[in-house]
Amino acid sequence: MDSAFTKSVYELVATIPSGRVMTYGQIAAVCGHPGAARVVGQIAHFGPSDLPWQRVVNAKGGLAAGFVPDGRTGQARMLEQEGIILKNDRLSIKEYVWWPSS
Repeated sequence: MDSAFTKSVYELVATIPSGRVMTYGQIAAVCGHPGAARVVGQIAHFGPSDLPWQRVVNAKGGLAAGFVPDGRTGQARMLEQEGIILKNDRLSIKEYVWWPSS
């Protein structure tokens, strides 16, 4: 993907509100590349650390290591501090997912 897509991913991740998450696929779709969910995941792993990457999850609500220094445990802890209830490192997409238009 081009650098404009990467920039749009960063900008969108920065707007995810506390207590909400977006999936890789949602971010790709909002940024105009609906088939690029895997690319969003790759961007997330190498993105700037000052963005709330803990609010980015896979399509099943699963957490991924690499968004915070101590990996999966750190991401879970950060989400729990925002009021998100996790069960076995997964959250309810139905309850916590966010679209910019909502």
